Amino acid sequence: MFTFKICEEIELKILELQDAEKLFTLINNNHDYLSKWLPWVNESTKVEVTQEFIQFELSRFAKNNGFSSGIIFNNELVGCIGVHDINWRNRKTSIGYWLGEKYQGSGVMTRACKGLLRYLIQDLGINRVEIRACSENYKSRAIPERLGFIHEGTIRQAEWIDGRFYDHVVYGILAEDIGV
Repeated sequence: MFTFKICEEIELKILELQDAEKLFTLINNNHDYLSKWLPWVNESTKVEVTQEFIQFELSRFAKNNGFSSGIIFNNELVGCIGVHDINWRNRKTSIGYWLGEKYQGSGVMTRACKGLLRYLIQDLGINRVEIRACSENYKSRAIPERLGFIHEGTIRQAEWIDGRFYDHVVYGILAEDIGV
């Protein structure tokens, strides 16, 4: 299955059904941390839900319409990064990501996003990549800011999490912004 080496320590690997148990355990072990910003975490109550997610993502990958990959750091699954639906006509997509709490602050996600961005623009010919993050999720917002994405606006009350609405900050980058 598809793997993409980012650097000596990090690679991205398309999730397969055999990864379901590890992925479920990672999500479960980080439930409180992840559920603050990712409402789907509360629905991930058993490994079968994780298997269904992986099967959906494999189907999307087979249709050439995006994918989810595990972030492998020093041979350990530490999080996920995904390419949402790809609009091939307009050559644009968006990415989303999450990382287990103990791996925060180590530069893993910044390097994973940078590598994936390079792949999307240089190898797939994508022109525009977008990242959205809850306005109060400063760690998630730091990634596109660090990578030179442009803050394009805020979508008010875009997501309902734990009994309240949160705004989404929208970041975008174009191939020309990074010299491609």
